[in-house]
Amino acid sequence: MKTEMELISRKIIKPSSPTLDHLRHYQLSFTDQLCPPVYNSFVFFYPADDADTKFYNLEILEQLQQSLSNVLTHFYPLAGSLKDNVYVDCNDGGVPFLQVRVNCKLVHVLRNREPGELNKFLPFELDGDHEFLSGVQFNIFECGGIGIGLCISHKISDIFSFLVFFKSWAATFRGEPDQHLPHFESATLFPARSLFGYDPRNAIVKTNVVAKRFVFSKSSIEALIAKYYKATDSEKLQRPSPIDVLSAFLWGRIVAATMVEWKTDTAHELVQYMNLRSIMCPPRSEYSFGNISWVATTVPSVGEGCNLVSQLRESIKKVDSEYVKTLQGGGTLGSVGEQVQIVARGEVVRFTFTSICGLPIYEADFGWGKPIWADTPSLTFKNQIVFADTVSGEGIEAKVHLTEEDMVKFQDDRELLELVAPTGC
Repeated sequence: MKTEMELISRKIIKPSSPTLDHLRHYQLSFTDQLCPPVYNSFVFFYPADDADTKFYNLEILEQLQQSLSNVLTHFYPLAGSLKDNVYVDCNDGGVPFLQVRVNCKLVHVLRNREPGELNKFLPFELDGDHEFLSGVQFNIFECGGIGIGLCISHKISDIFSFLVFFKSWAATFRGEPDQHLPHFESATLFPARSLFGYDPRNAIVKTNVVAKRFVFSKSSIEALIAKYYKATDSEKLQRPSPIDVLSAFLWGRIVAATMVEWKTDTAHELVQYMNLRSIMCPPRSEYSFGNISWVATTVPSVGEGCNLVSQLRESIKKVDSEYVKTLQGGGTLGSVGEQVQIVARGEVVRFTFTSICGLPIYEADFGWGKPIWADTPSLTFKNQIVFADTVSGEGIEAKVHLTEEDMVKFQDDRELLELVAPTGC
């Protein structure tokens, strides 16, 4: 059964107070400039209230729009327009707010949890034209349950800032004064620089990508940790983290199952996204807004097998406070454009791993309870894996993005199937 949607209304929500003149020019940092023009997105699902659902949803709709208007006063770049990958014109242009009727009950979505279906609950295509830097889709199910789909441009926000905004919106909706306002300091921390002809759109490579969820129970994760820990020199390696072992395991199974070509002139890269806020000296607050993130890159060696876990750990350790100082000085930027080009030319096969485990995804309470489920949609890039906690918190789900041809092979891999749990978990 495919979910059908009906657009009921579309409204532009503007900040409740005009942005001050001296704040209207929001300079991008170079970490913002490097990001491709795609949206960070989430859908948060809430069950029906016991009250009359029509009145309930109408009341929520109006309150959501007003509280969004109020919170945009503090997060004013989200209501602006991007200019030439250099700055945001904070012109209070507003944020689209779509009201959509869904022709099924929320339980249908909860039973299936197909990543590709989640894209329907969002206001934009993830790699859309970026006329707007953020947008909301308010989805109403037949049962009265709701789904709030939120998009924020990756050009101005990483996933950590995304969640800060959503938490602030929820607090504003509840009528609570937000004690922690955003710090727009990314351009000060990472000043904009010449990017040597780098075009962030080059990172978007249109491919026939599909996404599937693979759930690993706590026992399966422990078995993997024991396997990698035992097979490695335990005196030199601390106990591996679940994300490290799942990254190594999934990369190995993708390569084995899909027979990803490994020529002498083709390298593989495993890229892990990292939050720099706690690494910097001095550490920055979680309310430091922008793309304050970077990557740890590992080039696995042929035949090293389980040592890949220690390689991943070593790559992460290198991204320390001294590395960040070098980054702030622009010392690592010269090769960025060429790195994107060699990936586009197929000289490097890149696998990207992002973990949102441990983030306060289920703390977004607008006053009617926490989400019954929240998740990211299907992305547009191949060889991407996104890790998230299961709703119970007892396991980890991996959302794997591969080409259709590779997914057919990968999802039937015997070693994979021995460890994954039913996807309804």
